[in-house]
Amino acid sequence: MRFQKVMKFGGGCLRDADGFKRAAEIIRKEPIPPVVVVSAVSGVTDALESGLTRAVKNEAGITRTIRALRMQHENLAVHLLPSREIRTHVLEQIDLRLNRLERLLQGAALTGEASPFTRAHVLSYGERWAAVLLAGLLKEKGADARALESEHIGLAADDSPDAATADIPAFRRAVKKNALGLESGRFIPVITGFYGVASKRRIASFGRNGSDYSAAVIAVALHVPLLEIWKDVDGFMTADPKRVPGAKPIARLSFSEAAELSYFGAKVLHPRTLEPVARQNGTIQIRHLFRPDRPGTEISAKGGTTETVLKSVTHNNRIAVLRVCGAGVGCKPGIIGIIGRSLADRGVNIISVITAQTMINVLVAETDARLALKTLRAVRGGVITRVESETGLSLVAAVGEGLSSRKGLAARVFTAVAEGGVNVEMISSGASGVATYFLVRKEDALPAVRALHAEFFERAAK
Repeated sequence: MRFQKVMKFGGGCLRDADGFKRAAEIIRKEPIPPVVVVSAVSGVTDALESGLTRAVKNEAGITRTIRALRMQHENLAVHLLPSREIRTHVLEQIDLRLNRLERLLQGAALTGEASPFTRAHVLSYGERWAAVLLAGLLKEKGADARALESEHIGLAADDSPDAATADIPAFRRAVKKNALGLESGRFIPVITGFYGVASKRRIASFGRNGSDYSAAVIAVALHVPLLEIWKDVDGFMTADPKRVPGAKPIARLSFSEAAELSYFGAKVLHPRTLEPVARQNGTIQIRHLFRPDRPGTEISAKGGTTETVLKSVTHNNRIAVLRVCGAGVGCKPGIIGIIGRSLADRGVNIISVITAQTMINVLVAETDARLALKTLRAVRGGVITRVESETGLSLVAAVGEGLSSRKGLAARVFTAVAEGGVNVEMISSGASGVATYFLVRKEDALPAVRALHAEFFERAAK
């Protein structure tokens, strides 16, 4: 029997005993045993990070960290597992991992530092405890469930300790050789998200909130066509419902639309989740744990069309612009390459580049602005006469298949923004067939989003 579905449960779902019980109930309703992937219990990864920071400074804080984590997970076990036999086994597994974590923290205290791989290893323990707890609860309900850590199943990753990429071919080979019988589909594997195994058996994380990506990699490696990601939200919306009261759920998105929304503000899905699933032409569904009767958002290659074309409006308030100035910088061969390499060498990611003859505008995260300015001023010379930085900006994105091809749509977008009393500082249109981006002052971002939402969703509905 082959697996038909991978189900991933986020930390917001597993924040308390009720969340675990709801997740277990949903899993048990599946006619064919699914693969389950878990995030850490809500707040645990932050507690681990704080505990590591304290341990590096002072060994005395380790006991407090371990005690708090033990109490949190043991309390969950007591509330979830009435069976003494299963509860005893789960508590032993929790304690075993607490002892391993304590040794890691003591090593960091002894040396007064923690390598990026040590940090990734420490942060991985939240997923390990969550997998043990959920597998125990499923056993309590009569299912054959087994907690499996990434090391057990050979989930290979490259040697980037905190932004790793999975090695899917190596993972597939490991699964075929694995004596655990993961491919058999005869039991419910409850697998740790968030991390993989780099060379020399070192732990490498896929980044914060990387369990979505883990689940996608596992789905692709096991040739599972459907990935369900269970959250404590309804899925993607036409805007952020906390800021735009009239926001509505989006039933269907294409991979391209979901990628644009994820990279530029929407926090529903980790952006890298889409890469492996899109290559396999699979399907992702975002579902709400506490409203399982709702369809959520389906993401596939086809997506879905709407009359308005526009699917959602989002914004990113943490943007800075580096202005690289000089006569002819826009047409001098190699300038953009120099800028890109210089920033990449310092770990600065470029969000977008907008060029003119006398200026190259480089969009970066606001947190990288100071470092980026210092870096580019160091390479000034030749046709580059000065480099300036501007912060206090927001990048607004209007996303939908057909934005670049539907006549008059761009005019409608910017007319709506202008009528909302917002001045557009800079426009990037055409780089993506499914999105139009523009920069506004940070204080104008929400009025711009609300103006667009009113134009395309509220008036259209009326």
